[in-house]
Amino acid sequence: MKRIIFLSLVLMIFTTNLSRVFAQDTLPRFTVKNAGNNRIIIGWVNNYPVTKQISIQRSFDSLKNYKTILSVTDPSAIQNGFADTKASNDHMFYRLFINLDKGEFFVTPPQKPLIDTSVAVTHPVEPPKNKDVIANKPFPKKPDFLPSFYVYTNKDGYVFINLPDADKKKYHIKFYEENDELLFEIKSIKEPALTLDKTNFIHSGWFKFELYSDEKLIEKNKIYLSKEF
Repeated sequence: MKRIIFLSLVLMIFTTNLSRVFAQDTLPRFTVKNAGNNRIIIGWVNNYPVTKQISIQRSFDSLKNYKTILSVTDPSAIQNGFADTKASNDHMFYRLFINLDKGEFFVTPPQKPLIDTSVAVTHPVEPPKNKDVIANKPFPKKPDFLPSFYVYTNKDGYVFINLPDADKKKYHIKFYEENDELLFEIKSIKEPALTLDKTNFIHSGWFKFELYSDEKLIEKNKIYLSKEF
């Protein structure tokens, strides 16, 4: 049954969940991955009971001249991260400034981006015709599911849409049931970060979505809402 739901969109500024595909580390460890297309992905898992602030800092130098490029709105989120699309190159240094409870704070050791090999191969590789190549050798394939860079859920069952450049581009998104039946769509998204109420998805399980920018499809993926929501 097709329907367009008038949603109550709660504006939140937050950063991108990078999920398991980017192999997030638990703070104070964090990951910095070069995901290609001028995207440097910084991600982490937060198990601290109280976190007042997490700021991402970037520098050309590993020791000095760090500048804060983002302070996350919800530092207590278990899984969190950010996509830096404005770095002048892909070998800058990143670190986290973390403010815990009762004035305790620290700065993590810096890291440089590593190439994210989890999305490097999208199709089976044609084996070279060489007698030294072992026959029937398996070739890497794209995983069945890679969590979205733009759309994801949190532990409370809310769906987040993160579009850092929404003020410059025209976005809209369509959500579908798993059988490809249109559930609802949101047109002309102008906010960089949106939270969709979990009740809009009616039930738990898998939902598909299509994200468009300036009428061009930029991602076709899916999300999962657990029964616990």
